[in-house]
Amino acid sequence: MQFFGGTEIISPSPPTPSTSVNKANMMYIFNRSGVCLLYKEWNRPLKTLNAQQDHKLMFGLLFSLKSLTAKMDPVSVDKGNLGMPQLPGQGCSFHSFCTNTYKLSFMESPSGIKIILVTHPKMGDLRESLRYIYNLYVEFVVKNPLYSPGTPIRCDLFNTSLDQYVKSLVVA
Repeated sequence: MQFFGGTEIISPSPPTPSTSVNKANMMYIFNRSGVCLLYKEWNRPLKTLNAQQDHKLMFGLLFSLKSLTAKMDPVSVDKGNLGMPQLPGQGCSFHSFCTNTYKLSFMESPSGIKIILVTHPKMGDLRESLRYIYNLYVEFVVKNPLYSPGTPIRCDLFNTSLDQYVKSLVVA
């Protein structure tokens, strides 16, 4: 692709990663109140914000996208007001969006847990992967008698299982 007659060829998308490169960039888990329970980075070379700002921006993005998709729903008669919180499973929802440099995949559980996985843009549909991660969360975090709900996740078994699973994801 050329821009304004330049001679340099610029590719609009990054190359497909080799099998040795991790395809996941980062992951967030939020509770229904917007508290970030877990943030993990695997491949994020540019760190531009402090963690608190980053978490607020990501949760705000999710809130806005959920509200927008519910407002644009062509099927629902009761669309509510733009910006009003939606209950999990209420109205139309989005699963992912893709840019030329990353893909953001999203899942919200019935209890309001939000899982966000940011990956390489050529990754396929990750809904099943997000459900699997949610099942890991239930098995290793929710069922852990030492875990206090609403606090950051500090479970080594969950983190190890999550790392192993995410690193096994392949580009479609």
